[in-house]
Amino acid sequence: MMQFNETPSPPLHQITSFSNITSTMSNKTQVQRARPGPGFPTFKSLGTFGDANCMEQLLVHCANAIESNDATLAQQILWVLNNIAPPDGDSNQRLACGFLRALITRAAHSGTCKALTAMADAHASSLVIETHKFSVIELASFIDLTPWHRFGFTAANATILEAVDGFSIVHIVDLSSTHCMQIPTLIDAIANRPDGPPLLKLTVAAVTEDVPPILDLSYEELGAKLVSFARSRNVVMEFTVIPWSSPDGFSTLIDHLRIQQHLMYGESQGEALIINCHLMLHYIPEETLTMKSNTNLSTSNPFESSSPNSSLRTMFLKALRSLDPTLVILIDEDADFTSNNLVCRLRSAFNYLWIPYDTVDTFLPKGSKQRQWYEADICWKIENVIAHEGAQRVERLEPKSWWIQRMRIAGFKGIPFGEEAVSEVKSMLDEHAAGWGLRKEEDDLVLTWKGHNVVFATAWIPS
Repeated sequence: MMQFNETPSPPLHQITSFSNITSTMSNKTQVQRARPGPGFPTFKSLGTFGDANCMEQLLVHCANAIESNDATLAQQILWVLNNIAPPDGDSNQRLACGFLRALITRAAHSGTCKALTAMADAHASSLVIETHKFSVIELASFIDLTPWHRFGFTAANATILEAVDGFSIVHIVDLSSTHCMQIPTLIDAIANRPDGPPLLKLTVAAVTEDVPPILDLSYEELGAKLVSFARSRNVVMEFTVIPWSSPDGFSTLIDHLRIQQHLMYGESQGEALIINCHLMLHYIPEETLTMKSNTNLSTSNPFESSSPNSSLRTMFLKALRSLDPTLVILIDEDADFTSNNLVCRLRSAFNYLWIPYDTVDTFLPKGSKQRQWYEADICWKIENVIAHEGAQRVERLEPKSWWIQRMRIAGFKGIPFGEEAVSEVKSMLDEHAAGWGLRKEEDDLVLTWKGHNVVFATAWIPS
């Protein structure tokens, strides 16, 4: 990936130790009850202590205990989890530790378990997830560690280059959580166009919330760097920032784009409008906030029980369709974090977020700063999914099949990724660990880890 020319700042972040709070729990629990009581799940029902299934079941029992205000049982399970899931253990243990931390934070936020709330309040500093603020160079290097983001960057850039061929003006609307890290490579490719580079307009949705990864400079400074980089490649670029927050649902961005189209009416025939959505649309609130019943089915499809026309996500996609874009790229993580039921959400998150913990063991040594940053970002996601509700819970992933339905309802049709895009993705994956793979599903591409879906990439045009 193309990088900016900058001296990296020293690493500052470290995941806070969990030992203080968990040792307190251990001591307190041992005094109160030397062994699990009648309400505690049996060893036989859990299987072997320390394996992933056992940890998942313990977390589920703990979540149920917290939700039912059973502080004694919750403390007993937390004591067991503390002993089998150290923060510096194997990938499954570190995953369980992240969920353990999130459950305690939830108890502190809800106040339902007074004993746990007091315990969490006493050790509040130990529960804070300190996410690192990256310099541009650090973030570029950080993203290059795995295909998690590079997969979408590579597939999207090759498809965008094909779509904008022949246009004198290219307007990229970048909805990405990675602060334009995809754009330098795209600028470099556009600069080498045989018929000369077009005028490049870049409109960016600037996240106003502290959603990882976090950049250590403002978007105005970032824009100045990008414009300077484009100039060095003989590309004229205009940079525009539109502030954005999750409850906004990108409505401010849509209003801006409509105004721009109105002002350029009759002059935009030579302009390609590209909407690049990279791991960000799941931050838009969805209908499960109010329409899903308290079901125990984590895979309950919103299209089966409620009208998708009332969804903010579908409304946003329909607004995009009204702009008549040349191309829409939609890339996101293939999981379901939308259930209103905590246990359903916990199971879904646990059975998806083992992947980044498993992959990190293949490319980062234990104790490295980058590994701490990487896992702190995962812990932030776990905490958001488990410990928060309402507008504060922004990690609301939906499966690929749901997004496909939304896009079709909004008036788009899918197009396949070209041979060049597929070839470049395969070449990129060759640079990484053997566990990564590429799966083609009809028109779509799916990044896999050991055969499990991780991130999907789709391309759309108005139907």
